[in-house]
Amino acid sequence: MSLETIDFERLDLKAGDRILDLGCGEGRHAISAYLLAPIEVFAVDLSARDLATAQQRLQEFEQAPESSSHHCTFIRASGLKLPFADNTFDKVICAEVLEHIPNYQAMLLEVRRVLKPGGIFAASVPRYFPEWICWKLSDAYHEVEGGHVRIFASGELRRAIESLRMRRFARHWAHSLHVPYWWLRCLFWEQGEDAAAVRTYHRFLVWDLMKKPVLTAWLDRLLNPLMGKSVVMYFVNEI
Repeated sequence: MSLETIDFERLDLKAGDRILDLGCGEGRHAISAYLLAPIEVFAVDLSARDLATAQQRLQEFEQAPESSSHHCTFIRASGLKLPFADNTFDKVICAEVLEHIPNYQAMLLEVRRVLKPGGIFAASVPRYFPEWICWKLSDAYHEVEGGHVRIFASGELRRAIESLRMRRFARHWAHSLHVPYWWLRCLFWEQGEDAAAVRTYHRFLVWDLMKKPVLTAWLDRLLNPLMGKSVVMYFVNEI
């Protein structure tokens, strides 16, 4: 069970699609996509440790033997130089990655290069206001190795992607209930998970993920437009 930021219904996955999860981390979106439809998933990340974790998680799911048209492959590579030919993918996912990349425009160019004409690109980044509060509460939050190098305004990212002749067709926000956790985590940064408030709220989030109660799902949907932690945008490649 994983916490997904991307709405797969908006991706309109079809049998035989070839999907790229760029900056896949421990594989939450790659594995979810693989389990949803008979598609080819390629998941790319720079972290060998995260890729190993993702591969192990994939093995926990009982599936029919993989075929050439239904598999999930994890690859260690840079998003600035993807090891794929032009127009390879029907869909590209890039979730909570671009805020880590100094030259994110170069990564967007690679996305455009490998995405087929008419293909869909789904991108998510931390929303400006909740992220700004985190930066104000703790310098260490964004100064750690591999941390966030910028706070995106959603309009800035939208314009950068649309300048590549991709048209946005949908937008939503996600994970409002996670915002207080990160504010607490930044407020008690030195104590980390040992801080009572952080530990208690983390237990609540785990309970919510596992049990999926209707009340918290409703509350999350209600609060997302106001304080969703992530902004998620969907584009179609019109090149």
